[in-house]
Amino acid sequence: MTPAPAPGPHPHVVSPETTIGERDLTRWSTRAGQRLLAAVAAVVDRLGPLERWGRSNLALVVTLLVGGAVVLGVDLLAAQVYDAVTENEDLAAFDRPVLDAAVALRTPARDAAVTVFTDLGGTTGMSVLVLVLTALLVVLRRSWTPVVVMAVAAAGSLAMTVLGKDLVGRARPPVALAVPPLESTPSFPSGHTLNATVLVGAAAYLLLVASTRAWQRTLVLVVAATFIVAMGLSRVYLGHHWLTDVVAGWLLGLGWLATVVTGDRVRLTLRHGRSVAPTRRARHGP
Repeated sequence: MTPAPAPGPHPHVVSPETTIGERDLTRWSTRAGQRLLAAVAAVVDRLGPLERWGRSNLALVVTLLVGGAVVLGVDLLAAQVYDAVTENEDLAAFDRPVLDAAVALRTPARDAAVTVFTDLGGTTGMSVLVLVLTALLVVLRRSWTPVVVMAVAAAGSLAMTVLGKDLVGRARPPVALAVPPLESTPSFPSGHTLNATVLVGAAAYLLLVASTRAWQRTLVLVVAATFIVAMGLSRVYLGHHWLTDVVAGWLLGLGWLATVVTGDRVRLTLRHGRSVAPTRRARHGP
């Protein structure tokens, strides 16, 4: 009787929820990524034994807390840098010509159209947009993961917006150069821009995972990037924000979006039992 062959290593089974095209989100090809994964796993293991599902979700929380602290630290640093720079009026010299150029482009029809678009980034418009996108994603992925991802993305985005505005307290552009309806909250950073970057970016990430065709993924990226850029520029066009407010919104939003995506990848990696040990062949870089 021929003896049964010795069992080999378990094959790497790829789940539809862990891929974007041919990219496996649970494969960490860089040394920095592998070290991050190993560090998060070590922290989670120190907190006590857990089932795989509980361990992966705790890893998500740890990643978000650490990444959120870093992004909020950048928010604080941005506020200090802004205060230092404005003492020399350098930002004013840069922002005012851009606003003047935007004013020169205005017409009643353009003002009305841009106002309708920018309202999508407001509290009501963005809330409705996020709810619709989240419901669509839940149906497409047949999972509650989109609810979790969008919820943590929104919470962090709101925290950064409120903190940045309270710390800096920057005045908005002159009322005479703004298109009504006017806004009274501080100007830095642009909340519309930051929220659009984070929430539309998070929705795009989830749609990329759910997409099965390359053209679908290309369309998602083009639409999301166009929406995010246009939202920021609309704020300058209408005179509701200085350009530097918008740039800060983009940068802070991208930082938190990267944290959310990384946290979800860590969660998926540990949930599916992937290895967390760094390999010698990993490329250097983030």
